[in-house]
Amino acid sequence: MTYQQVIDSSKEIFIKKTKDYGTSWRVLRPVSIVDQIFIKAQRIRNIQELGVQKVADDISNEFRGIINYGVIALMQMDLGGEDPYTDLPVEKVAALYDEKIWFISEVKEAKNHDYGEAWRSMSQESFVDLILTKLLRIKQILRNDGKTIISEGMDANYVDIVNYAVFALILIEEKQIN
Repeated sequence: MTYQQVIDSSKEIFIKKTKDYGTSWRVLRPVSIVDQIFIKAQRIRNIQELGVQKVADDISNEFRGIINYGVIALMQMDLGGEDPYTDLPVEKVAALYDEKIWFISEVKEAKNHDYGEAWRSMSQESFVDLILTKLLRIKQILRNDGKTIISEGMDANYVDIVNYAVFALILIEEKQIN
């Protein structure tokens, strides 16, 4: 599975849910989005540690949810002042999704150049731990009123979270990690 195939399948789910639910996600405040991603990452970690799951949704679906909530976070950062109770047209949502994914992909390309696709040697557990670390960083940035002194901002952390989830899905599909 390629990076673009993971993105395409995640976007397909996102757009179908937008058609089902509208843009109800617009009412989520920043900390609520962090919590939604945290729930998914923590569930993956629990399954990894326990080796058993009782809910049918597989780990791949949780990683896709992390991708989509990461994109929501980035869209919300841009849409901040707009009325969250007004539904956005599906076409606008699809265009915003593509815009955010383009940026996320550009960051991935730059990092792959510098790091030489080191992510291909990482474990699924590491991806989850890094996602959880990034979420804790975002929570701290939120407590700091969205400001950092020397560190990357929330947007950079969300970009990394999305890319880690995409990488995990690629490796799952390639059967390199379980």
